[in-house]
Amino acid sequence: MKNLLIITLSLISLFANAQKLDKGLLWKISGNGLSSPSYLYGTMHIVCDNTLDASTLKALDNTKQLYLEMDMDDPSIPMKMMSGMVMKDGKTMTSMSSPEDLKVVDEYLVKNTGMGVKMMDKFKPSMAGMMVMPKMVDCPIKSVEEALMKVTKEQNEETYGLETLDEQMAVFDAISYEEQMKELIKSAKEGTEKGRAMFKKMLDLYNAKDLNALMDFMNDEENKFYGDNTDVLLDQRNANWISKIEEAAKKTPTFFGVGAAHLGGENGVIALLRKKGYKVEAVK
Repeated sequence: MKNLLIITLSLISLFANAQKLDKGLLWKISGNGLSSPSYLYGTMHIVCDNTLDASTLKALDNTKQLYLEMDMDDPSIPMKMMSGMVMKDGKTMTSMSSPEDLKVVDEYLVKNTGMGVKMMDKFKPSMAGMMVMPKMVDCPIKSVEEALMKVTKEQNEETYGLETLDEQMAVFDAISYEEQMKELIKSAKEGTEKGRAMFKKMLDLYNAKDLNALMDFMNDEENKFYGDNTDVLLDQRNANWISKIEEAAKKTPTFFGVGAAHLGGENGVIALLRKKGYKVEAVK
């Protein structure tokens, strides 16, 4: 269940509009009345190595609390996640696809998850697709969030969330189930090899701390599903976070860790904070 949560975060956080930014994942937030700086960090929810560098560890030392997209320590998450995976209004994957396409999807899911359409028929198609994600990497799944939470716990500090699991799961109700099903069928027909190659390239760009290249890559025509739904996947969520980021940073120095793609673009967290009058600069 914890891996599925990490994979869910991955899907809804890796896509953004392009805006030129300095290279870097760690950004200092200052000015506009803040007594002490806070920090903004671009995470990746699925990685092979989640080792934090010295600058990031220093920023964690200089802050007093951690905010992630969601409080991943919330004990109610497993139950809520199971209910959030099911489509509303009695819809099924079977009802939204031809027998031929359904057969391709079934074989794809069985091969990569051990479960077929019969067991997942009521799942939101995007959720079913996420369960294939472990096959896209050649290593045990780790996440940057786990590393941040580990340090925070060692410092006897608290972890909070900018949004709830219910709010995150609502993203998959805002995007039509039919559109999600078309994307799942597309992925099934392409197979995992293409997905593995794309994920490797994306991970390389992240490790290079090149947010511009990462965003350009994710806006490629092959990722049309995500580009068409940027408003739901990113923009609305970013806008909702700003007041919470401001409130937390004004009270105490805070380390904010969100998916790297949330940082850039005219509707990204960096631009929105700058519009509010804050100085947001990459930590070299």
